[in-house]
Amino acid sequence: MSQIPSRPTPNAPISVPAAHDPTDNAPHREADDREEVYYEGSPLLRGQIGHVFLWTVLGLGLIAVPVLNGIYKWGLPWYVNVALVLIGIFFFVIPLLIVKRTRYRVTNYRIDFERGWLTTAIDTLELWHVEDIKFRQNLFEKIMGVGTVEILSHDDTTPDLALRGIPRARQLFTTLEQRIIAVKRQRGVLKMDTGT
Repeated sequence: MSQIPSRPTPNAPISVPAAHDPTDNAPHREADDREEVYYEGSPLLRGQIGHVFLWTVLGLGLIAVPVLNGIYKWGLPWYVNVALVLIGIFFFVIPLLIVKRTRYRVTNYRIDFERGWLTTAIDTLELWHVEDIKFRQNLFEKIMGVGTVEILSHDDTTPDLALRGIPRARQLFTTLEQRIIAVKRQRGVLKMDTGT
């Protein structure tokens, strides 16, 4: 006697095939379009040690004039002395203002380069436009733990972009180097060296 399979009850759970695992390394896996941020922020002040030194010396020079005026009685009016001290103090802040007017946002698909204080301009460089990428780090930058990642591209608005004063710049350089190749492969724009 044959058995007829019983029908599932209306409240019984339905078996659904397992969802596609995004970590699966199958060759036909769909591209992941989520944006991942590698770096976001302004250049670090310690990466601008030359600017800091220059503006500090100029500020101290301006502040020294009223002090020397008091010692040697040069006869400068009080308001000139006050103005020189205030300008000298402002010179200490200039390096901070210079680095804070620039902001970078580096992701797995693009680099946004923002600059300005009162008005803001943002340029976007898509990674697949990048032709070459370079890493630079002088002795002072190495001591301070910062570096520069230079990006050369065939983008019309941002052909050359230098990300200066970046912490862990070598790590960012390596990540971008690999990511640029991956993005170009996705878009089918890898450049072939013909040897000519």
